[in-house]
Amino acid sequence: MNRVGWVILALFALLGGGVALLTRIGGGEGARALNDRLRAKVENRIGVSLSPGELEVPVQGVARSALRQSWGAPRDGGLRAHTGLDIPAPRGTPVLAAADGVIEKLYDSRFGGTALYERSPDRRWTYYYAHLAGYAAGLTEGDRVSAGQLIGYVGDSGNAGRRNYHLHFGLTRQRPEQRWWQGREVDPFPVLAGGRPRG
Repeated sequence: MNRVGWVILALFALLGGGVALLTRIGGGEGARALNDRLRAKVENRIGVSLSPGELEVPVQGVARSALRQSWGAPRDGGLRAHTGLDIPAPRGTPVLAAADGVIEKLYDSRFGGTALYERSPDRRWTYYYAHLAGYAAGLTEGDRVSAGQLIGYVGDSGNAGRRNYHLHFGLTRQRPEQRWWQGREVDPFPVLAGGRPRG
């Protein structure tokens, strides 16, 4: 095992020992707090965490302070929970890449409508942009994009609802070998507006 592997193993052992100790002495809340802090250190060490403000707001002209939490909000009459961030804007407002990456998939579906998946250079994150009115001219799968680059336009495609113009922005944590539809969805609101992501 290389040096990085040993460091990661030691951090996981420390995490387990700290949680076990706090649980034994009756500090359930303290154990969870320690667990969160140690997990954040491990995630930082292996390069899979994002810091508040690390991503650009993906809709032109929308300030971070204007974003509103929508993670977990009921959808389809309460049959499912929302797993993303909705950013309202007029139809045709430019949608910008939230970070440097590669366009992994251009996709059209009943739910997301005209959508695209952008993968981070280290392949540990996928950024999902849905309900688009269309893509930027000439955009194709495999294109490298830079943070702030035009990639599409706000629309109401898919199940957004007629004239409910907004961008649905999703964030998924992945292993490098996973494909664009795999991984674990993470709350993007704290990364864009401040705080620590849930998920």
